[in-house]
Amino acid sequence: MVGGLLLLAFAFLAVGQATANRNSAQTAADAAALAAALDTRDQLTDEWVANVLDPTKWQDILDGGGVAFTGCARASQLAAQNDATVDCTPQPGLSPPGYEVVATTDKSVGDSIVPGTENTHSTERATAVIEPRCDFELPDEPPADEEPPADDTDADVLPKLTCEDGVEWNLDPKDLTNLPKPEDLFDVHLAD
Repeated sequence: MVGGLLLLAFAFLAVGQATANRNSAQTAADAAALAAALDTRDQLTDEWVANVLDPTKWQDILDGGGVAFTGCARASQLAAQNDATVDCTPQPGLSPPGYEVVATTDKSVGDSIVPGTENTHSTERATAVIEPRCDFELPDEPPADEEPPADDTDADVLPKLTCEDGVEWNLDPKDLTNLPKPEDLFDVHLAD
């Protein structure tokens, strides 16, 4: 009877070791995917700021265009801090764009009563996406054969950014000191 209880205890220990190792892989995958997406979100924000006076480029940038998706280097760094290696795949052409990461733990499950686990490494997958939090409307273009109004009051007006949670940004092209931050423009999260 004692032998059976010991065997059962060792089996629970083996399951616990495997679960802990798997959780480690999932944590590394999640963190790496988010790090890659956050790195690209910051690049997209820099691109938006560089083009803030040309609102015709805003939508492409908010949709993930205009930058190279180079966040995999950051994903690898973060995975290494979590004792894992990653296979990172940028997904710039998807809607929403992001990164898919497959993380493999550096440490194996370890010795247990289950044969073969001493060299088994856990592998988990995560996908992080970058979604725009704001939208805007470009002003209507006057017909080509129509003269612009003499006072041209709308010439120096940028479109209003309307963001989630009802936040609005009225941008003044003559005073661009208060611009949205990366977290204002983009939402980065793990995809289901």
